[in-house]
Amino acid sequence: MITRRQFVQGIGAAGLVTLAPPGLVRAQELRKIRMGFGIKSINPIIINILIGEGLGYNREEGFSFSAAALGTNSNVMIALDKGDLEFGVGTPSFQLPLYAKKELPPIVNYYEYTYPYKWDVAVQPGSPVKSYQDLKGRKIGVSDLGTTDYPVTRAVLRNLGVDPDKDVQWLAVGAGVTAGVALQRGVIDALAYFDTGFGQIEAAGIEMRMLPRPKDLPLIGGLFISARADFLKANRKLAVGFARAVNKSSEFLLANPEAGARVFIKLFPETARRGASEADAVKSILFAAKRRIPLYRPPYPNTKMGFIHEAELLLDAKFLGLDSIKDVKPLMTNELIDEINNYDRAKIIAQAKAYKA
Repeated sequence: MITRRQFVQGIGAAGLVTLAPPGLVRAQELRKIRMGFGIKSINPIIINILIGEGLGYNREEGFSFSAAALGTNSNVMIALDKGDLEFGVGTPSFQLPLYAKKELPPIVNYYEYTYPYKWDVAVQPGSPVKSYQDLKGRKIGVSDLGTTDYPVTRAVLRNLGVDPDKDVQWLAVGAGVTAGVALQRGVIDALAYFDTGFGQIEAAGIEMRMLPRPKDLPLIGGLFISARADFLKANRKLAVGFARAVNKSSEFLLANPEAGARVFIKLFPETARRGASEADAVKSILFAAKRRIPLYRPPYPNTKMGFIHEAELLLDAKFLGLDSIKDVKPLMTNELIDEINNYDRAKIIAQAKAYKA
């Protein structure tokens, strides 16, 4: 488990890899902001955060945006704590263990940009493994031991009576198609991964079979926009504007996923397979994003997009075996949600439906 000291020391090794859409002219009056992610390169997992730049939503809020791909969630928290980023992805599976030990920096989750649940376990079509319980004695691949698919799947197995330390072997096999190839070639018996990652593998034509999710799987594992508490207090308007641009982009994608994929490809043409036509590139993005887009909408009745339910974080803590956590209020705020959602939603939906590349 990473400690506070490791947090401070680790930033030297983390390094900031900032990935901005090439060829975009940004007016000097726009404030430049960055958000850190525990991924190694730009991909559709964060499409609703990225396309606001191409749709003009960021400019409307007075800023330009770039994503910092830092490889692991720990690197994100390190950079956010040191002030090298304005925002970072908040993942309960990483934050809560540190919070329980009073080692988490003063970071607050203020907008939920993807709701639960997004992880699965896949096997080869002819595999004898039929359930999560059948994974005993097997090799399970994850993209990286520093990304969320690892702790979440460990927690699921533990709650099913499978010891994640003794009963299975874990292997980091890389992301996207690389992970699918590891499964296809039998390097691993099963792949624990998230929705958009599986979409990338499917788009590459690699066959696999999803294990049925365990019964009554709790709604855990939301993803949040996080910031230091002092930054939120001093930059309220910017924080609202950034989340509002994400909110608008999410509505755009829900209304017209293909249009959103086209915006993404125009911003990041380097993410397309070499030699692929625009139509094929868009199709590939849709394959990757199709499972994620519905998760932008809250799974709770009468809930505004981005609202964080305290019970969800408490359930995350319980599922991770952190029974000592009784209060998660210092980790979250919904103070900005009404302002974030204060815009003409119908106008965004109409724009999406009428979008022409």
